[in-house]
Amino acid sequence: RVERLKALWADGLSASQVAKQLGGVTRNAVIGKIHRLGLAGRAAGGRIARPRPASSPRPRRPAAPRAAPRAPMIAAPVAAPAPEGPGLIASMSDLCGHVCKWPIGDPKAADFSFCGRPMDGAGPYCAGHGVAAFRPGKRALLAKDPVIRRVLAGLAA
Repeated sequence: RVERLKALWADGLSASQVAKQLGGVTRNAVIGKIHRLGLAGRAAGGRIARPRPASSPRPRRPAAPRAAPRAPMIAAPVAAPAPEGPGLIASMSDLCGHVCKWPIGDPKAADFSFCGRPMDGAGPYCAGHGVAAFRPGKRALLAKDPVIRRVLAGLAA
């Protein structure tokens, strides 16, 4: 059987074809035996190299015409910039439901405050701070993270 394996392998059959010819053995068993016998010196892929006929070079295609330049894109309207300076509300107890709750400064500092300007209606911040707080598409990316999904699923339960 080993002699038959050697002959089939020398004829250029693949390991699958040799296994089929021998019967009762797997492709991996044939590969293992070939390696143990030291017969694995064939070209990659198990195919016999055949000389290729010489081919003439392909004629070049004419270059495609270039597209006309695009019109410049118009930038989306920019929301109001975030208000600068100290906030209008100095204490958390003074915050009410319809004012911007954006913290300004270090909470441990004496000059810490909250923005206090009227809310934009969509969230807890004014128009300027709302742009800084929320970035479009960020929520969708976070929802795809498996760790975040597990945490959110645990919160919903």
